[in-house]
Amino acid sequence: MRLKAKQTGYVASKIGIDLANAPFISMPKGKEVVVQVCKDIIDENLAKEKKLDAKVEEMIDANYDEIEIQQVKERELFFMIKKRLAPQYDIIMNYDDRYNELSHTILDELYENYLLEYDVNDNQVRNIIFKAFKSFSDAYDKIDDTVYEKIKSMKKTYIAGSVEYELIYERLYEEELRRRGML
Repeated sequence: MRLKAKQTGYVASKIGIDLANAPFISMPKGKEVVVQVCKDIIDENLAKEKKLDAKVEEMIDANYDEIEIQQVKERELFFMIKKRLAPQYDIIMNYDDRYNELSHTILDELYENYLLEYDVNDNQVRNIIFKAFKSFSDAYDKIDDTVYEKIKSMKKTYIAGSVEYELIYERLYEEELRRRGML
């Protein structure tokens, strides 16, 4: 998934905001509970993908000498192996299909636990969740570029990957999300 572990809360908040703003949805136990359920489901899905990634890395490491001899591009090989093993780990590689599947899972969980009430077709509610995923995904690159440019234009130079850089990045990222109404 294009999401990083730190971003699952942002996506869950976006879903919660979008559901709360829908005129045909009510949240009997509040938005915070809905956001937490969404975050837990997204985190669980991301954890499955991390297990898959670890398995792929393990396979590549075990065959590193052969890969070197064959002069295979490691990144391409990683993706090919991941794609082949994905069904075993219950991971959907296509982002739109994955967001759709997660939308189904989230809606089912929210409905079964009486966290959402609505008087419209399930698909209308599911579409709100799916669109929240898509809008976050579409905005991610733009927000990332904006934050990168802000950091680059600062008087002090920050080294990418340093703790200080990551703290500045997270603060600016959250500010940008708030500015766009996604948090």
